Amino acid sequence: MSRLLFALALATLAAPAQDPRGIIEEVQKRSRSTSQRYEGTLRVINARGRVTGKRWRYDRLGSHGSSKAVLRFLDPAEVRGVALLVLNHPQRSSDQWMWTPALQRERRIAFQDRRTRFFGTDFSFEDLEERDVDQYDLRLDGQEALGGVPCWRIEARPKQSKVSQYDRSLLWVRKDHYVYWRIENYSRGSLLRRATYSDIENVQGIWTARTIQMADLRQDSRTLLKLEKLEYNLPLKDESFTLQALRVE
Repeated sequence: MSRLLFALALATLAAPAQDPRGIIEEVQKRSRSTSQRYEGTLRVINARGRVTGKRWRYDRLGSHGSSKAVLRFLDPAEVRGVALLVLNHPQRSSDQWMWTPALQRERRIAFQDRRTRFFGTDFSFEDLEERDVDQYDLRLDGQEALGGVPCWRIEARPKQSKVSQYDRSLLWVRKDHYVYWRIENYSRGSLLRRATYSDIENVQGIWTARTIQMADLRQDSRTLLKLEKLEYNLPLKDESFTLQALRVE
């Protein structure tokens, strides 16, 4: 075999590039960790340019499909202690419960309520789920450079087992680090939300976006989330991700 043919053969073997499932599987493989924790600083900017601040702590145990997560507001005072428990599943939508200290009770978040905004941010309840490759039918929609960064553009449509407000999403995956660079979520042909990822850093061997902007195109508003005190592979415990644990803090 000539050197040229050998090089072409190697390129073919090394390219999950044209296989959309292979690309997303690689995204998940490179971001896999046993756990994650960060403090999120949020700036919510409404259509009139008014800015409000929020802060939450996010803990996750497991990864992609079978993970558990707790998101708990730290500030401001009127939402402090409000917490969301998310139990992710590999082939269907997550189970979610919210704890409200002022009411001293938890509430299961119904599927029809997942489209609503999460406590004044531009993230819906559904946006706080983990995406898993088995929940979507995937199609390579092309290649595109965003901000000078070469990306694969992949169309994702939720499978029947995945209850979603979105009937279609476009995912831009960076070719260098296999991380999401942009996600656009559509319903009935209209763009509802756009997530933009930036400040990509290598944290404990995992390339991670330290800044995420979620824009709600219907409300003409956006939320800027910055991940601070980010750590992976901490010794978190299963009992911290239960309804009982929501009420403790």
